[in-house]
Amino acid sequence: MTRQSTMCAAILETHNAPLRVSTISTPEIGPREVLVRVRASGVNPLDTKIHAGAAAHAHHPLPAILGLDLAGVVEQTGRAVTRFRLGDEVYGMTGGVGGVQGSLAEFAAVDTDLLALKPANLSMREAAALPLIFITAWEGLIDRAALKAGQRVLIHGGAGGVGHVAMQIARAFGAQVFATGSASQRVVIEGFGATFIDRNTAIATYVAEHTGGRGFDIVYDTVGGKVLDASFEAVRRFGHVVSALGWGTHALAPLSFRAASYSGVFTLLPLLSVEGRAHHGGIMTEATRLIEAGKLVPLLDPRHFTFESVGDAYALIRDHAAKGKLVVEI
Repeated sequence: MTRQSTMCAAILETHNAPLRVSTISTPEIGPREVLVRVRASGVNPLDTKIHAGAAAHAHHPLPAILGLDLAGVVEQTGRAVTRFRLGDEVYGMTGGVGGVQGSLAEFAAVDTDLLALKPANLSMREAAALPLIFITAWEGLIDRAALKAGQRVLIHGGAGGVGHVAMQIARAFGAQVFATGSASQRVVIEGFGATFIDRNTAIATYVAEHTGGRGFDIVYDTVGGKVLDASFEAVRRFGHVVSALGWGTHALAPLSFRAASYSGVFTLLPLLSVEGRAHHGGIMTEATRLIEAGKLVPLLDPRHFTFESVGDAYALIRDHAAKGKLVVEI
């Protein structure tokens, strides 16, 4: 197969500026990398923060190609690659931060440790919606909280990206799942098999109603701020609180008095430090297993986006107007 020497990519030259679609050289691959022809690039709230230069924890030197999530086809393999072959359909959270090229390009050179085979029953667009949110949900529930069947699990922000995946993972593992959200999100939350809790309900009220006053075995906070404080009050004795947004200052007394545990999830760590990349690829393999077994589906916004309309997708996220995950088709 003849390697294409140039490609189109959406380039960010200045924070908050429109992305410029340009022709640049196709990246060279290393011995443990594959060249992926990108078919779809998932859009996350974090992408918009990186675009604005508002994510100190997710620095990406300019000029840069954004896009954390990718789905595509392997077009070339490095000499040490044994896991993938030409033509394999793959997906993963593969770049867009820390100086690693993102997925808003026709091609990407990707560390194979970050990839898994795409589920056969998902389109490229559907697959690209999943990596960051699935990894974040899995690391919290499985790696940190060691979720077990029969446990009561509360997901704060159940209709969100991480939230709707966390609900499905918890149910697939046999947990009793509860999720908070607005009244307008009730249909989504209940559609994924969770018990809906209005986010304006007093903590003591829903803890009494759903746990007999004992508290939840696991509470996953996907919202941050005051919701993490509420999580410390909703967890049971010896339970576990997990947060993907535990960045503020919080009083630990409610957690300590319950002898409960807290874990933070920082999904970007393998991309920023290299450590743990193979585990991310392994998590995506678990995602494929669950999806092909019919136990997990992504919630997608019905609107479609291209290179030229990436700015429209970013605006929808900034305005909190997306009705599911957004994906750019390459």
